[in-house]
Amino acid sequence: MSEIEAAKRLLDLELPDNDSGATTVRGYLVELIKVAWDEKRPFGNSGWHYDLYAPMAKAGLVSATLDEDGYVDDFPDDEKRKAEALLFAAIDELGRTPEALS
Repeated sequence: MSEIEAAKRLLDLELPDNDSGATTVRGYLVELIKVAWDEKRPFGNSGWHYDLYAPMAKAGLVSATLDEDGYVDDFPDDEKRKAEALLFAAIDELGRTPEALS
């Protein structure tokens, strides 16, 4: 079995009762990402959310003012809520199996 096949099998393994409420490893990891989003300093700094907001603004998915270095300078609250909703939708999409996509 290749590493990719093993990884796919791992994601689909059923989980017994657990704190996330997920029924598979895939679901567990999705819930873990959602919880990590609320962490204040998972990478050692408090501005880590902006690592994702800047490319979203550059792609036109949300409206934000970027500084000369490409970092978010001004980000209205309504756009920040829009960005977070889109990110949670993307996280949920990570949890979908290829069969669920067809």
